[in-house]
Amino acid sequence: MTFANPHALWLLLLVPLVGLWTWWRRRTERGLRYSDTELTAGIPASWRIRLQGLPAVLRMGALALGVVALARPQVHDVIRTTTAEGIDIMLALDTSSSMRAEDFQPNRFEAARDVAGSFVEGRTSDRVGLIVFAAEAYTQVPLTLDYSFLQRMLERVSIGVVEDGTAVGTALATAVNRLRETEAESKVVVLLTDGRNNRGEIDPATAAEIASTIGVRVYAIGVGAAESSGAVPRGHREQQQPGDGGVDEEMLRTVASTTNGRYFSASSKEALKRIYAEIDELETAEIDERVYTDREEWFAWALGPALALVLLEISLSTTAFRRFP
Repeated sequence: MTFANPHALWLLLLVPLVGLWTWWRRRTERGLRYSDTELTAGIPASWRIRLQGLPAVLRMGALALGVVALARPQVHDVIRTTTAEGIDIMLALDTSSSMRAEDFQPNRFEAARDVAGSFVEGRTSDRVGLIVFAAEAYTQVPLTLDYSFLQRMLERVSIGVVEDGTAVGTALATAVNRLRETEAESKVVVLLTDGRNNRGEIDPATAAEIASTIGVRVYAIGVGAAESSGAVPRGHREQQQPGDGGVDEEMLRTVASTTNGRYFSASSKEALKRIYAEIDELETAEIDERVYTDREEWFAWALGPALALVLLEISLSTTAFRRFP
């Protein structure tokens, strides 16, 4: 509750002054004179005598309620309508065998999956999908607002389900195809890999050109060193072709710059968290908030009882509590 005229509440200070003035007047005013009152000294006081101050109390109450009514108490019903045009985001996660490297804790794949899950938790109105790739790429989850479902499907992703290899171009093209017909103003692919494109029929440069044409921005994340660190456990090395040996930073930079995106290099899980946080800052949806305020005047709830108290005070003062002369 608020008051439209809060300064009027200062008049409440007059209420005790009126009470003091009434008490002083009753003490100084004289009634009927009697020559001797000793005969009435032992008579118990009647209810009229005991309640003779009631009209003054009613008058003070009416005055206090009148001041409150003058201050115009109001109740505000505030309705907030928040609308946000979300971003469409496709996460492309590398599941090749080199992602088992233990230079991240517990390894590259587990770290990348955990951080991607935390990124999904921070979404509110964005549609998010998931592409998983190795030698081939497939859609694990199409664009959705059901983040709990996306989290469950992300937890089911594992290495070894798809033939080993790194089809970066195919993965990017698959993600772009998922974003091709969406109506979102902002379309984003977060591409995470630790290798070089060595499989698939679409090269990353071509996929990047397609993404740029339809307005998809790519944030590329290179996990691990640019050169092979030998951190992949024995027996899990990716099928390599001449020229392979780690993150192809030049390729990822080209893909990102072609689509007006950015390239990030992650050397630890903490660095990966900072990268996703930075991407989150770069891709924010504008929120349009409308506030509707409905004011309801409540002065009548104070004015009505004030008038009732005035009428009751006048009625009692002219009848039961009437004084003579």
